[in-house]
Amino acid sequence: SLISPVSKTTKLILLDSLLQEIFRILEKMAVLSLPADYGYVVLTGIGSIFMVMWKGIKVGQARKKYNVEYPDMYSKDSKTFNCIQRSHQNTLENLPQFMFLLTMGGFSHPRLAAAAGWVWIAGRIVYALGYNTGEPKARVKGAFGYLGLLTLLGCSVHTAIQHISL
Repeated sequence: SLISPVSKTTKLILLDSLLQEIFRILEKMAVLSLPADYGYVVLTGIGSIFMVMWKGIKVGQARKKYNVEYPDMYSKDSKTFNCIQRSHQNTLENLPQFMFLLTMGGFSHPRLAAAAGWVWIAGRIVYALGYNTGEPKARVKGAFGYLGLLTLLGCSVHTAIQHISL
C-alpha cells in the first residue's frame, strides 16, 4: 500500500488536538439557561400556533364556501369571506411581536408571561368569532387580548432592565 498506516499514538495526538480545539470553541460560546417554569412559555407559544392553524382552516373552508380561488386574497363578492380572511391575516401580522414579547417576558416572569399569552390567544379567538360573522364591528369583543399583550410588553421591559449593566 502507498499510504502508511497511522500509529495509535499519532491517532491519539490528532484526537487530543481536535478535542482541545472543540473545547476552545465551546468556551467562547454563550450559555443560555432557561428559568424554572419556562415550559409554560413554550406551551403558550405552541398554543398560539394551534390558534393560527385554526384560523387558517377557517379561511380554507370559507374559500370553498364562497368560491374564492387562489391566489386571490379577498373576494369581490363576499364581505363575510373578507372578514374571515382579515381575521387570519391580522393575527399573522401581530404574531411576530407576540412571540418576541412572550419569549423575552418569559425570561423574567415565565408564569405571568404564559398567563398573559393565553389572554392574548383567547382575545384573538373571540376576535375571530366576532369578525367571522361578517360584521367587522363584532371583532372588537376580542380587544381584551391587548391586556395580555401589554402585560407581555411590561414583562419584556423588565427583562431588558434586568440585563443592562450600568
